[in-house]
Amino acid sequence: MKNVIVIVGPTASGKTKMSIELAKLINGEIISADSMQIYKYLNIATAKPTKKEMDGIKHYLIDEILPNIKFSVAKYQELALKYIGKVINKGKIPIVVGGTGLYIDSLIYNINFSKTQTNWEYRNELNELANKYGNLYLYNKLKKIDIKAAEKIHENDTKRIIRALEVYEFTNKKISDIQKESKLIPPKYDYTVFGLSLDRTILYDRINLRVDNMLDQGLIAEAKTLLELGYDSETTAMKALGYKDIIKYLNNELTFEESINLIKRDSRRYAKRQMTWFNRLKEINWLEFGDDISEEKYRENLNIILKHLGFSCRIDVCKTS
Repeated sequence: MKNVIVIVGPTASGKTKMSIELAKLINGEIISADSMQIYKYLNIATAKPTKKEMDGIKHYLIDEILPNIKFSVAKYQELALKYIGKVINKGKIPIVVGGTGLYIDSLIYNINFSKTQTNWEYRNELNELANKYGNLYLYNKLKKIDIKAAEKIHENDTKRIIRALEVYEFTNKKISDIQKESKLIPPKYDYTVFGLSLDRTILYDRINLRVDNMLDQGLIAEAKTLLELGYDSETTAMKALGYKDIIKYLNNELTFEESINLIKRDSRRYAKRQMTWFNRLKEINWLEFGDDISEEKYRENLNIILKHLGFSCRIDVCKTS
């Protein structure tokens, strides 16, 4: 069975840099597992790697669809498996990289979505209920039908709450039961999972700095351009971290300072939820940075990956041992 490398971690933890350097060392190509980088035109707030940062490494599932196209985890799984196979057929090593936990789970646990098709009309109905009564209303609704799923979902994670309610509505089965059943079928590939872990204070400082850098890179101008293209606040992709609060600022619903503080706060909260999600993965091999984010520590963790995978390396030359 072919091996696929997976690199996960919270936002701003250094996944992009680590994965690109690894790909250069082992003749790899990268399949993104980021639910927002998949959209075209959303570049800055999603921290999408630039051509320069990619450094010649082929990336898949970045700039794949337009912002107004609805995209499901089932579709992600389908495309990711297609591209993994494509990379392997080229004689290269697939490296799945991202922070969207459900996307990662869909691959490493081989979750079967064939009986859980999407119903956008029902989703819109639930979104309207959330807007009218609040997220907690939907969360309590989920607790009544699937307490196991509710225990794994944050009460403010409306997207996943709606997905779980949708599955129950149209299959009369709990999403937790479907996921448990599908995990009994082995995945097509072996997945070796590595997680990047930083001291929380250091991580939060990096997140705050990233937001400041996004402003310097032209986040506001990018949001204006997206609005001019017709992608308003109701567009799925425009509800991503960064864009929704900038749009509120542009619409005079928030001050500039309020919008930036909200982006930073929500990004920190998202990072915390990501770590909670990835800490549940029994298969994960943690790469501990702690409060040391020096180049020396970075290279040390990169070498840990190489050693774990059975590569013998000197500087930038690797070969299988």
